[in-house]
Amino acid sequence: MTRIAFCGLGIMGNGMARNLIRHGHTLAVYNRTRGRAEPFAGLGARVAATPADAAREAEVMISMVADDRASRGVWLGNDGALSAARPGTLCIETSTLTPGWIRELARQAAARECELLDAPVTGSKAQAEGGELNYLVGGSAAALERARPLLLDMGKTIHHLGPTGSGAMMKLINNLIGGVQQVALAEGMALAESSGLDLEQVAQLLGEGPVGSPLVKRKLPGLLAHDFAPAFALALMHKDMTYALVEAANASVAMPTSAAAREVMQLAIARGWGGEDAMVVHRLFCNTNLEGD
Repeated sequence: MTRIAFCGLGIMGNGMARNLIRHGHTLAVYNRTRGRAEPFAGLGARVAATPADAAREAEVMISMVADDRASRGVWLGNDGALSAARPGTLCIETSTLTPGWIRELARQAAARECELLDAPVTGSKAQAEGGELNYLVGGSAAALERARPLLLDMGKTIHHLGPTGSGAMMKLINNLIGGVQQVALAEGMALAESSGLDLEQVAQLLGEGPVGSPLVKRKLPGLLAHDFAPAFALALMHKDMTYALVEAANASVAMPTSAAAREVMQLAIARGWGGEDAMVVHRLFCNTNLEGD
């Protein structure tokens, strides 16, 4: 089995790391908040003090963190994982990040005689826990073949998009569309409620009809129950939308619908709801108007 350094044990990383342990791999785990890492000691993992400490005996290093800044902190600097990486170590970044940072990280890894795959995932908490994630991969075919068994220990499908940064770009596009879809669903359900329609019937028809994407079907039960426990936190969705809109601006691609959805998310974050599930934007349309209380 493989010796793995795993950094980032939040909603997604927790399930991913547990699946690697279940498949018999030897893990050293690191999380910025150590309390999230401590339970892994009981599963046989070594709890590391720093990313570098986690990486010192690793054959493969995996990161699942919130954003570019957190990823930079995991990989670079005196305590970063790359400082302790041995030549030939495979680096796998599964976070949702900007393609520009991914390409920079790949150069930093190469300078240490290591190779990087960007392999962000689709799916949320349930898929991470159940080993049903889908990987969107950028990088060399050889590195992917080396990583494939580990990725399949945490997920079910792998899509090779092309060179380094391709996976990151595909993930931003995916989340951009998903973000717009969630805001539209929140608006539509608010209109249904204000019209006096039976919301259970509305949800059934939406789920069974042409707009019933897997995302819509997954989000409807929580929306009906007004349960916004975070499967995908609003603040992270807003971050992904922002990253995608920056990429669009750099490519001179206009995205007014996506920009409007991102602004709705910002309004909800301003209410203090950033840690709740992204569908919490529904509250904006049910409890207040967009101008304020």
